[in-house]
Amino acid sequence: MTTITSDTQPSVSVPAINFNTLGLMFISGFFATIAFDLWGQVISPALGYATLSPHGLAKSLLGSFGLPNGNFAGYFVHFYVVGLIGYPIGWMFVFAPIWQRVVGQTHWFIPSAIYGFGLWVFAIGGITSVAGLPFFLNFTGIVWVALVGHVLYGIVLVAMLKQIEKS
Repeated sequence: MTTITSDTQPSVSVPAINFNTLGLMFISGFFATIAFDLWGQVISPALGYATLSPHGLAKSLLGSFGLPNGNFAGYFVHFYVVGLIGYPIGWMFVFAPIWQRVVGQTHWFIPSAIYGFGLWVFAIGGITSVAGLPFFLNFTGIVWVALVGHVLYGIVLVAMLKQIEKS
């Protein structure tokens, strides 16, 4: 990682833009997305709660822009664009540097859970509205399963990044 410093501000760690960073994003995003989908599509329904269909939200968003919105497009956007690229970029280049600058060095668990909560607000509060769906999906059962899933995503994402950094 490279560090950006100035005389008046504390140092903020921002990853270098290279193939190593891309690999970190893909690996951590892969495991975080698997955890999200395992929770939302296997564990939650097995416990009697709602089943998540994140590719459905992606399909609705694509359709609202007049783009192809079949199943393949929905899964592609959910898994690859969001899970492997978008959300890891949000952590590595936006949230973590801001957290470090504002709060300072802390254990990774709390900011990762807060990041996951923010992803939930972004996806279920914002993207659903842009996609023409009800705000926060009218707070049905799927919303609360999605909350746990997004927080889990954030925690697994950062846990994988930390594990890879150790090795």
